[in-house]
Amino acid sequence: MRPGSALLALLGSLLLLRLLWGSATAPARRRLLEEESREATPGTLAAPRSPDTPQPRGATNSTYLNKLLQQSERCMNLQDDLQKLANNRKKYSENDYLQIITNVQSCPWKRQVEEYKDFRAKLASCCDAVQNFIVSQNNTPIGTNLSYDAESKKIVIITKNIFDMFPVSHPFVERPYNQCAVVGNGGILNNSLCGAEIDKSDFVFRCNLPPTTGNVSKDVGSKTNLVTINPSIIRLKYGNLEEKEAVFLADLEAYGDALLLLPAFSFRANLLPSFKVYKALEESKARQKVMYFHPKYLRNLALFWRTKGVVEYRLSSGLMITSVAIELCENVKLYGFWPFSRTVQDTPVSHHYYDNSLPKRGFHEMPKEYSQILQLHMKGILKLQFSKCEIA
Repeated sequence: MRPGSALLALLGSLLLLRLLWGSATAPARRRLLEEESREATPGTLAAPRSPDTPQPRGATNSTYLNKLLQQSERCMNLQDDLQKLANNRKKYSENDYLQIITNVQSCPWKRQVEEYKDFRAKLASCCDAVQNFIVSQNNTPIGTNLSYDAESKKIVIITKNIFDMFPVSHPFVERPYNQCAVVGNGGILNNSLCGAEIDKSDFVFRCNLPPTTGNVSKDVGSKTNLVTINPSIIRLKYGNLEEKEAVFLADLEAYGDALLLLPAFSFRANLLPSFKVYKALEESKARQKVMYFHPKYLRNLALFWRTKGVVEYRLSSGLMITSVAIELCENVKLYGFWPFSRTVQDTPVSHHYYDNSLPKRGFHEMPKEYSQILQLHMKGILKLQFSKCEIA
């Protein structure tokens, strides 16, 4: 159901409630509220309440229903407010975003199957992660002239030695996965107690070799099925694997038999460190397997998000993996996505849960990306975890 038609349906049901309220018995009123609540969508974002919540003492029936309508309309208007903020070419204001996020949190979330299917179909039409998001022997034969996605005028010829590094086809044989967690590295994860919930997911995506052992596991979990590696980490932290290969391999043990995903064909400078990772794992007979982003997929994905206003130099790993997850999974939940310096309660937040290292200025446009992710949340396509997780 489209948000506009859903709103009309909601208004109709509320008007019916207004007519019936005076004569309906208490059990009938509860049933009507239950039905109306089930029909609500994130497009209408009905007021959060329980069917058993009593009407405020002294309020008239008409006043109570008007308040429900007003809150539903307010939640509906949040998408317009967010779009206006995203389209603002001036420097963004954290206060503006935090106010909208505060309002979003007050509105109930419900997965919208049709919205999800429609958005996934658009992603598949443009990019087709299932077949194309990694380089494989099926989609990149020997002799291919593969152009880098960020340096499109430069190419690498796929020789047999390079071809042999590729998997025959994509390894996601169990897709679509039912419940997927995309775990960002935002400082909002500290003290979130989300680890147990994350680890219950069928498939867990992580970005850039984040720490998952020790005390942080209670907040971020330890399960990992796929983790991205920025080649700059190989250069800066592990010395291009020339002297710290053993340290690198030891650190990988924390990720079990996860798939390691590198953007080898994004920049020429990425090629050698990415290939070194493959060689190190092959020679050590490590459990992890190396895969490379397909540059054509990343180019097409950047064009897709550009049409939605995300025009920065390069998409973040988080948005890339979120896009992949929507195509590979039925239900997607995001944790640790928080590009702001403080919470909605005005508590300072580090950029990452493990450090406060900021991204290069002008390289990513995190708030613009976040506004798009917020819109996906509000449409019921994926769910954002904003705060602490509930402990069972």
